Amino acid sequence: MKGLVTVLLLCVSGTVFSQTNFQGKAIYQSKTTIDPNFGGRQLSEERKKQVLQRMKSILEKTYVLNFNRSKSIYKEEEKLEAPGTDKGFRFGGFTGGGIIYKDFKERKLLESTEFFGKKFLISENREQPTWELGEETKQIGDYTCFKATMVKKATGFDWGNLRRRGRATKVKRDTSTVKKVTKNLEVPKEVLVTAWYTPEIPVSSGPGNYWGLPGLILEINEGRTTILCSEIIMNSSEKAEIKEPVKGKKITREKYNKVVKEKMEEMRERFRNRRGDRGGRNFR
Repeated sequence: MKGLVTVLLLCVSGTVFSQTNFQGKAIYQSKTTIDPNFGGRQLSEERKKQVLQRMKSILEKTYVLNFNRSKSIYKEEEKLEAPGTDKGFRFGGFTGGGIIYKDFKERKLLESTEFFGKKFLISENREQPTWELGEETKQIGDYTCFKATMVKKATGFDWGNLRRRGRATKVKRDTSTVKKVTKNLEVPKEVLVTAWYTPEIPVSSGPGNYWGLPGLILEINEGRTTILCSEIIMNSSEKAEIKEPVKGKKITREKYNKVVKEKMEEMRERFRNRRGDRGGRNFR
């Protein structure tokens, strides 16, 4: 019965898909949750609210995906910062944002992004993602969606996948005993990704780097992050231009990951040196 439903959906969507100059736009809302106790730090409720407000610009984002039969382009929606939001608040200087271009037929992905003030154009040829298709369905807006899952190797650079481990230890210093909360970030080796896609829009694309399913991905769940489609506009009179980004230093994904890793190690070393210069003050 489910197979019959899928065939019917594909037949209906095929009418729209076969139209001349077929193009669509999907709006996505991204939300990342964090440890409400901030790793065991002793913060007042008022202080927690202030920190979360400052982090809102990176915990909650809006993205736009423009797509046609064979290509798509995905970027963060530009908007005015709300009062009280620190636009410059970023983890370790990461600026993120940027453009992700995908060519499904050529299996080509280009990402134009900025890292510590430098612009990069990351290129990679993608193999077909190894999704496991399920029979479970759910409704997202007006669209019937099917579940698909994939286990992928974690890069270690996505802070949304980090798991915090906290333990309290006692440290003696100058005959006085103080309590120090040790915060460790555990990087998982693999992460489970759950996608919900609709065959009613037979376009093999989705938010971020995700693609390769027999329908547009309307929801992604990965680690602490959920990306959910809130609006779809089909065949609007205003057609967006979908073309390859060209700005930034050309680099492969492997080399870019190496640049990020080296910068993160440099940052950790600087942080350790600053703590050493402060002496015992960091225990208070």
